[in-house]
Amino acid sequence: MTTPQILEVRTQLLSAVRDFVKRDAIPQAAEHDENDTYPSELFDQMAEMGLFGMTVPEKYGGLGVDVLTFSMVFEELAKGWMSLTGPIGSHSMLTFALAKYGSEDQKQRWLPDLASGKKRGGLALTEPGGGTDVAGMQTRAVRNGEEYVINGTKQFITNGRNGGVFLLLAKTDMNTDPPHKGITGFIAEKGPGFTAGKDFNKLGYRGVDTSELIFDDYRISTNEVLGEEEGQGFYQAMDALETGRINVASRAVGVADAAFEAAIKYAQQRETFGRPISSRQSIQNILADMATKIHAARLMTRDAAERKQRGERVDEQAGMAKLYASEICAEVTLDAMRIHGGAGFMKDSPIERYYRDAPLMIIGEGTNEIQRLIIAKNLLKRYEI
Repeated sequence: MTTPQILEVRTQLLSAVRDFVKRDAIPQAAEHDENDTYPSELFDQMAEMGLFGMTVPEKYGGLGVDVLTFSMVFEELAKGWMSLTGPIGSHSMLTFALAKYGSEDQKQRWLPDLASGKKRGGLALTEPGGGTDVAGMQTRAVRNGEEYVINGTKQFITNGRNGGVFLLLAKTDMNTDPPHKGITGFIAEKGPGFTAGKDFNKLGYRGVDTSELIFDDYRISTNEVLGEEEGQGFYQAMDALETGRINVASRAVGVADAAFEAAIKYAQQRETFGRPISSRQSIQNILADMATKIHAARLMTRDAAERKQRGERVDEQAGMAKLYASEICAEVTLDAMRIHGGAGFMKDSPIERYYRDAPLMIIGEGTNEIQRLIIAKNLLKRYEI
């Protein structure tokens, strides 16, 4: 698409997303959050809007939006209810990897249904004993003729119960040095030997299924090796995770912005000793710091998105954006609660939900401790003496 077309698509899509969030999502958010119920109708509406196909090229039925538009959509959704971003966030890493690394046969077989939301899925990466140590994964795929037999368990998987297709990472060579070169990516669909295990009861990010995935002698065709080449899974997943970190940073900006807007409105309405608390310098200082942090986080996130769109490697910039945006999100949501006082601590206020949702962005798509290591590694390499 040309630049005018990109801007037109962006404007129309963001307008539709804002209307959807205000009209349909926000009125239901508190109830679904409280009961941890899956909002199927909302996700179906998002599928009708094409949001499951944002990273899918138009030739395969997707929207094919640029990474900045993708980021801005996540910010708008999270500003209304962060859980809305879950099913399309994990799903988009699958579609990104398929669109970039899949064979033409794989793209034609999988992308149209994934773009429409007829099939939904995500990334099957994290393991019970692994977490950040991706190279140490224990899920194993053993070749048997024209199939692989896969055994292992994944956990904390978004879309784990309601999704059907996943970018599955498994070891095809347990003896390779370094170990990450023995990891292969598979386009895996649920079936015999591949089921969802237990669901996890979470602090925040409620209404979205986060589950185990269990592989018990699961058989998959060699045709479903992503890109039809063994040993590339680690690189494929890390590339997709750059997009994932941009979307997590965008979520953090959205949640922080929602908390800020609620706080600045409340500060002008709440009176103490005969005047609104917004007239107090201490409150003004907090509001100024909140807005400044959000602005900086948004700029970092959009810079990473634009670099990713240009085809640059952005592990450093995406890591910085995710690190900073998630940390300030936690700070801003707590500041919003401070400004609200007791009212912000109550379940009938969205402030306490923002506060509970914020920690996910610190942990998800690679903990912030790992982001710091990635950033430092890149800095030391660039400034080597």
